[in-house]
Amino acid sequence: MPDSPKPLKLTVNEVYFSVQGESTWAGLPCVFIRLTACDLRCTYCDTEYAFYQGKRRLMEEVLAEVLAYDCPLVELTGGEPLLQKKAALPFMQALCDAGKTVLIETSGAHDISQIDPRVHRIMDLKTPGSGECARNRYENIPHLTQRDEVKFVIGSREDYEWSREQVREHALAERVRAVLFSPIFGRIRPVEIVDWLLEDKLPVRFQLQMHKFIWDPKERGV
Repeated sequence: MPDSPKPLKLTVNEVYFSVQGESTWAGLPCVFIRLTACDLRCTYCDTEYAFYQGKRRLMEEVLAEVLAYDCPLVELTGGEPLLQKKAALPFMQALCDAGKTVLIETSGAHDISQIDPRVHRIMDLKTPGSGECARNRYENIPHLTQRDEVKFVIGSREDYEWSREQVREHALAERVRAVLFSPIFGRIRPVEIVDWLLEDKLPVRFQLQMHKFIWDPKERGV
């Protein structure tokens, strides 16, 4: 008889229950599953602890822990969750099958096309100030739908102008649920970005990282 398939495992940095701090889902209770490892090194990264710290766990064990919170909203984040796509993809599918509203935060450097279509993809396009602009995978854009969101993290006027042109060139506001402009915390005054958005009448949603105002900006597990 053929060997049974090996149980799927995820390398997990942390699982925690908090409020969603970003995106159009901001303010809602949410269970977060932070996976270990990232192949980008953005200049503003606030989760460097997830680059290496983590524990190998059975996917079914993590799924049971998440479902025990009895929360309708779940997010897979990192690190970069798509670096573990062999287990992350079926994990998201299982969450959807369990009736959860599932979000994934991804850098935009990896193929999003194989993600379960029921999942809401929150995808970055990395700005020049991130230091990782060359890693943007523009082939992802045609796969985006009205279930998805695109996020630009902005730290300067250059970042803003670059982001504005991406929104226009790719008609992102028409393609996705929301385009998000977010300031790099502590690097740029939020009012600057708001003033530029109003001047340009750009059809995007300005956001702040809510969790950094509720808790200490360096607090983990929130």
